[in-house]
Amino acid sequence: MKIVHVVGARPNFMKVAPLMAAIERAGFAEQLLVHTGQHYDAQMSDVFFEELGLRRPDVFLGVGGGTPTEQTAQAMLGFEKVLREHRPDLVVVVGDVTSTIAAALAATQQHVRVAHVEAGLRSGDMTMPEEINRVLTDRISDLLLTPSEDASDNLRREGIPEERIHLVGNIMIDTLLACLPRARKRGTVAKMGLEPRRYAVMTVHRAANVDDEATLTRLVEALERVQERLPVVFPAHPRTARQLQAFGLDGRVDAMPGVRRVEPQGYLEMIDLVAHAAVVLTDSGGLQEETTALGVPCLTLRNETERPITVSEGTNEVVGTEPKRIRTAVDDVLAGRAKHGRCPALWDGRTSERISDLFRSQIRITLPYFAAGIRV
Repeated sequence: MKIVHVVGARPNFMKVAPLMAAIERAGFAEQLLVHTGQHYDAQMSDVFFEELGLRRPDVFLGVGGGTPTEQTAQAMLGFEKVLREHRPDLVVVVGDVTSTIAAALAATQQHVRVAHVEAGLRSGDMTMPEEINRVLTDRISDLLLTPSEDASDNLRREGIPEERIHLVGNIMIDTLLACLPRARKRGTVAKMGLEPRRYAVMTVHRAANVDDEATLTRLVEALERVQERLPVVFPAHPRTARQLQAFGLDGRVDAMPGVRRVEPQGYLEMIDLVAHAAVVLTDSGGLQEETTALGVPCLTLRNETERPITVSEGTNEVVGTEPKRIRTAVDDVLAGRAKHGRCPALWDGRTSERISDLFRSQIRITLPYFAAGIRV
């Protein structure tokens, strides 16, 4: 069996690394790693291969920047050539980035089966590019691998046949638990002169938050209010840094005495910071999951979340982007009124093994399917 894994942006690497390792241990498939190049710089890409033990990509498509439409088109053209050359039995896509839908579309058009890891997540906001990517990828994928029962329920409500839905757990937690001991040894908190549980971490990067001047201004005001209560580590995503400068807000951020604005951190450094924080403020889906697994209070700077299980069972609270509400939520956390959540079922560090077992069980389905000449 030949399996092609597709990555394109920072969150993809943490999901693919444990799965490729599990399949390699099981020894039933040849694997190929394709990097579209959607995100490609040392801090957002290269460092993750080193820290996660993920092998270098076998194929790099070099998609680079551009609009989502341009990226999708370039990734599809490049990936179609990969499919024709390597003729895989299964394509694995993860998450909800542009590369995810591009690879799924190209594979489906070539009649190659697609497995979507992290399927079924829904925010209900179709103005989000990520939501569009999720819905479309799930519609055309053959194997829908969900992180939680609510995600499986979403697919059932959309009419997806039960045999395509597989509850496997959260693969991000596999990487988190495996890397946590090494992350703590980095001593990132001490190196920054911070005290555990006496600082906050804030990250924003989604288009709805950083591309709209009014929204980003509100978030800067919220940052201003929060840093009056406790120090805030602010790893500035490249997109966020550009928009702060474009809207003339970067000077305001840099003038805040309680804000430690830093470059995007490596995975291990970021996990160490998050694990020891008093509270995390973010619009990142991955951080919502990781804080729930770590038992760290999380305030989601959006009006909705595609990961509601982190709210219903975990430590997450959706607070929007209004400065007053954000500051009040931080005050509640510091006063000991934070949510006390629990880790959801199957967030146990063994998701990659369950997916590997599922793929191995598909050999009898996949190989005759392609041997029959259906694939182009």
